[in-house]
Amino acid sequence: MAVKKVRMSAEGYKKLEQELEYLITVRRAEVAQKLKEARAFGDLSENAEYDEAKNEQGILEAKIQEMELTIANAVVVDESELSNDEIGVGSYVTLKDLELDEEMTVQIVGSTEADPDSNKISEDAPIGIAALKKKVGDIIEVEAPIGIIKMEILAIGK
Repeated sequence: MAVKKVRMSAEGYKKLEQELEYLITVRRAEVAQKLKEARAFGDLSENAEYDEAKNEQGILEAKIQEMELTIANAVVVDESELSNDEIGVGSYVTLKDLELDEEMTVQIVGSTEADPDSNKISEDAPIGIAALKKKVGDIIEVEAPIGIIKMEILAIGK
């Protein structure tokens, strides 16, 4: 099975590394302490605290493993190589919804950094897919639950 390379910004990569470090150094110790305390309650076969702590440990270890895999397969986008002429991962894009006559600025990011509340749109999301490799003045069509949305690319920045 081929492992997909994950594109992300240097900022996103650093944030992921910091979160992984926290999970390994702080959360692992907290969960280990919970397990130790739960064992002290005696019979493990009827010990809900122990079962819960083991479950939490499994979830934590799976998350650590997933993050390590993501970091191992990360391709950090060099922002100095971003173009103001063509949209790529890391680009800030100002779009105008042609039907609603509304503008919005979003950043196209790798899938692990997506955060719509912060206007960080995944390259794999409908807007990201439609916008990649486009230029100022291009009209893109975005498939949405309400139908096709036409948007004009007004500006591209870093």
